[in-house]
Amino acid sequence: MAQAGAEADASCLESFELYETDSKFYILGTNTDKTLWRLLKIDRMEPSELNIDEDSTMYSHSEYLDLRKTLDEDHRSTGGLNFVTNCCGIIGFIKFLGPYYMLIITEQRKIGAIFGHAVYQVTKTAMIELSNSKMKPTLLNSNDENRYKKLLQTIDLRKDFFFSHSYNIMRSLQKNFNDPQKGWDLYDTMFVWNEFLTRGVRNILESTCWTVALVYGFFKQDKIKISGKDTMLTLIARRSRHYAGTRYLRRGVNEEGRVANDVETEQLVFDDTLGPEQISSVVQNRGSIPLFWSQETSKLIIKPDIICMRRTIIMKQPGFILKILGGDMEIPSSS
Repeated sequence: MAQAGAEADASCLESFELYETDSKFYILGTNTDKTLWRLLKIDRMEPSELNIDEDSTMYSHSEYLDLRKTLDEDHRSTGGLNFVTNCCGIIGFIKFLGPYYMLIITEQRKIGAIFGHAVYQVTKTAMIELSNSKMKPTLLNSNDENRYKKLLQTIDLRKDFFFSHSYNIMRSLQKNFNDPQKGWDLYDTMFVWNEFLTRGVRNILESTCWTVALVYGFFKQDKIKISGKDTMLTLIARRSRHYAGTRYLRRGVNEEGRVANDVETEQLVFDDTLGPEQISSVVQNRGSIPLFWSQETSKLIIKPDIICMRRTIIMKQPGFILKILGGDMEIPSSS
């Protein structure tokens, strides 16, 4: 088997192959140069339950070829191992009334890089039903099930969603340097929009190497000249997944201390040839005014009146602000 010393390299899986048999889905994931492979097994016999198992073995490329042959031979009596699609990562799993569905990224486009870590935009996705054709539940073709599927498919993940396999793009540069985190903690941040969709598989595997953390917002990178030197300018806007919505339907703050349409904007300026020490990062946070207020929309009123609401403010908001700023501050008792 592949050397155990290569475990760190295999922890960052960047491309995947999805196969199916009559009873299971198999996902083979590999690192950047396709020298190390790992195997994920998804059971199809109980499609209303999420039964996933990760093979702890790391395979070399030659062992990966042998593994495919072995899996095909093991399932030869029921049709063998069949290739489904290549993919760039798992967005998550979702269940409505019947079976689970797996959401995957099938195409990605590179939109930039930070210190050699590629950043990608989602360009194509697929929703894979876990149940096989022989075990499709009666609910699968129900009107309600189809309606929920159509509602999910109205969300266009190709628009303004981006991710990185090897860089924590959901966090600012300051946080990545001063408070490095990995794995589970990264998905608990306010900027990972598929946190709920990945929660089940992360709970089962206690790992995040098979899923991608999607950030919703804006990413633009370009080269500019400063004093005759080529410099990389990167602008990143991260929208919070908490209390998000359209302009007039989300205003103020909620009971959890989350303000409407909270956005973190980061400007990175660096010379990629000089290394990570030559970098400037400026972060700004903006959001709705942190009070309980709203506006009623009307086509007849150009500027709707602001409606203020009287509510008792609980002590969740200061703690939330401290978490955002990452500073130390003594909060006086409310008594």
